[in-house]
Amino acid sequence: MSSNFDYSYNDDSIRGSFLDYVVNILKKGGVILLPTDSMYSLSCSVMEKKAINKLYKLKRADKFKPMSLICSDISMASEYALISNRAFKLIRRLTPGPYTFILEATKVVPKVMLTRRRTVGIRIPDKEIALDIVKKLGCPLLSTSISSIVDEDVLDPEELKKFFGNRVDCVVDGGKLYTDETTVIDLTSDEPEIIRKGLGEVDFL
Repeated sequence: MSSNFDYSYNDDSIRGSFLDYVVNILKKGGVILLPTDSMYSLSCSVMEKKAINKLYKLKRADKFKPMSLICSDISMASEYALISNRAFKLIRRLTPGPYTFILEATKVVPKVMLTRRRTVGIRIPDKEIALDIVKKLGCPLLSTSISSIVDEDVLDPEELKKFFGNRVDCVVDGGKLYTDETTVIDLTSDEPEIIRKGLGEVDFL
């Protein structure tokens, strides 16, 4: 099942077949390397337990180390996180964009990825291809950056293909990306709390 997909996403003639190809891999429990608005991330369907376990092994992460859910919109995010009216307004204002929002998880979130606080990180990135894949899949992608795996300031997809080889099932080539981080905002309390300042501006707080 291992493969790569070099895409020109402005080419409407391949868009449908491209999405079908990637979603098919995800539904079969595959792990993909996906470009986002911050950097490349390892991603899999949140509905595929074997894929989730594979993702943690690739990341060499503790089962309780938090990862994020890439959602297509706030409506999808609300199935997996408890979003207050205040949090909703803030998320709507800042997304799509390079932010990760920490929220209380709903019962739909797989236990394997819950933090001890029973929270979940939610992302709605400003990257058309990532959002389209999630929409086509019909559920969020469990996602984690590769910054702790690949020690490079600029991520070249061709080099990533060589580095990961058959450890991932598909490399979605989104061109060279810098290893930037999202801004992380905790929305579990009455007042938003900046956990990490990244690409997303925080002047609004």
